[in-house]
Amino acid sequence: MVSNSGYSGCQVELWPQAQRKADWVAQERAVALVYNGISHAVMMATPTDLEVFAIGFSLTEGIVEKLSEILDIEIRVLSLGIEVALTITTEAFFNLKRRRRALLGPTGCGLCGVESLQQVWGKRVEEAPLQRDFQIAHTAIETALEHLESMQPLQEISGAVHGAAWCDVTGRILWVNEDVGRHNALDKLIGEYYRRDYQGQPGFALISSRASFEMVQKCTRAGIAVLVAVSAATSLAVETAQKAGLTLVGFARPNRHVIYSHSDGIKP
Repeated sequence: MVSNSGYSGCQVELWPQAQRKADWVAQERAVALVYNGISHAVMMATPTDLEVFAIGFSLTEGIVEKLSEILDIEIRVLSLGIEVALTITTEAFFNLKRRRRALLGPTGCGLCGVESLQQVWGKRVEEAPLQRDFQIAHTAIETALEHLESMQPLQEISGAVHGAAWCDVTGRILWVNEDVGRHNALDKLIGEYYRRDYQGQPGFALISSRASFEMVQKCTRAGIAVLVAVSAATSLAVETAQKAGLTLVGFARPNRHVIYSHSDGIKP
């Protein structure tokens, strides 16, 4: 049974007390993303905020270039999982079908459908590095960190989900999206970012996970110029951030963090 809360109850046994009790676990469901009647991807995700998840996934995966190319979204709860059916423009669907023909086989690496190494980096890196006309203060990062945990209700209940938050330049968290998958949480955040028309607004994304290549790439494709991660960054994430003009911060802790790239995005 799928609930809007994103969690469900179960019985667990505590060790070593051998005591049984009721507990809450995060929901994880198969979510199929279907474009103009053709299934494109199945993701394991928390069944909340699925409309913005579909928007964010479509934009960060390059299926659509702008929000207006998504004409309709319908969510269908089925016996085997959830189907998110999107209607996209004819041009976007043609490009998607052309890319699908390039697929050589299934993969879980997040790079399926690319035809060359150059495509991995994305058009944002090739054509126009990110521009910003603002800086984030160290205190803003600390302010956001201080409030992130209290704004993750599903994580507090289940202890099993990642969070992605959008913060203004003062560090005030405007909203948080949660999911069992760190990529999914960020896609949900980016979907909300577009739906609220925040493109170009000063601020930064804060994620409760590490900063991998895909996380950096999703931000650059969305035009997000500053990404702060609670955990570390990978080597390719740093390289991508450097090429894209993205300020990448990792190991964010109270009174301490590491700036991997474009430190000019952070106030001295």
